[in-house]
Amino acid sequence: MAVRQIRIIGDELLKKKSRPIEVIDEKIIQLLDDMHETMIKTDDGIGIAAPQVGVLKRAIVIDLSREGGEGPYKLINPVVTKQKGEQVCREGCLSVPGKLGDVVRPKEVVVEALNEKGEKVKIKAKDLLAVVLCHEIDHLDGILFVDRATDLYDAEDDEEDI
Repeated sequence: MAVRQIRIIGDELLKKKSRPIEVIDEKIIQLLDDMHETMIKTDDGIGIAAPQVGVLKRAIVIDLSREGGEGPYKLINPVVTKQKGEQVCREGCLSVPGKLGDVVRPKEVVVEALNEKGEKVKIKAKDLLAVVLCHEIDHLDGILFVDRATDLYDAEDDEEDI
């Protein structure tokens, strides 16, 4: 595994739509492992998408174990197939350092994807996991949380625990 450089807002690659993954080979497995390692090496990362490490492929990694939740999820070609309800969350992003924003997200989602073994998986998520899934899938479509935020804040001025 290797820690990869995280692309920062202003990098044009972050605004591009990612391509579906057609074949799950060693290169894709390595990408997923590297993404997880890169995210873990950050102080507070709980999700990362392939474009954030410079790869325009539809892959995300989520690990909520730091927050007392589940993970890691290593998902290929994830798609939100159902959503329900609404919640406003204060979000941050590894690609937008120093900023937080209030974003309206679904309260519950169903996401279908492939895992790293090529098996179909269906994740029924609510609350934080639903938010992180939507946030990371947005990255695959070239959308950053700041594009959806109703309000933006400097992270050091924010006293709310995320």
